[in-house]
Amino acid sequence: MKINLVNNFNTDDYSIVINKVAKTCTNVLSLSAKSINIILVDNLAIQELNKKYRNKDAATDVLTFPDGYLNNLGDVFISVDKCTEQALELEHSFNRELGFLTVHGILHSLGYDHLTDEDEKEMNELQDKILNKAKLFR
Repeated sequence: MKINLVNNFNTDDYSIVINKVAKTCTNVLSLSAKSINIILVDNLAIQELNKKYRNKDAATDVLTFPDGYLNNLGDVFISVDKCTEQALELEHSFNRELGFLTVHGILHSLGYDHLTDEDEKEMNELQDKILNKAKLFR
């Protein structure tokens, strides 16, 4: 899978974790011919997107806009602010949380969701499998 990473948050390099997770997703889900855009933003930017497209006036951790045209899975927006907050709350590393949000967004772009208990179980198991293979443990 080809990752188009756009860092609109700061000048830090987040590509190692994101590419590691994307490579693992590629192997587990057979996505070699696909591409996806991952855009890193702050809480204000993701809140504006959440309000505009979901009518929710609050910052969130990840938003996915699936595409599917010409093997492009779509756009995944990740709030680095939320990633930092949640890593502290959940008492695991920033890299683990960034990996989780990346795989979560990729799975949403493929049509996975967590609206029902059954769908949530399936998505959680797949996320855990990918994160464990990428060695991003809790």
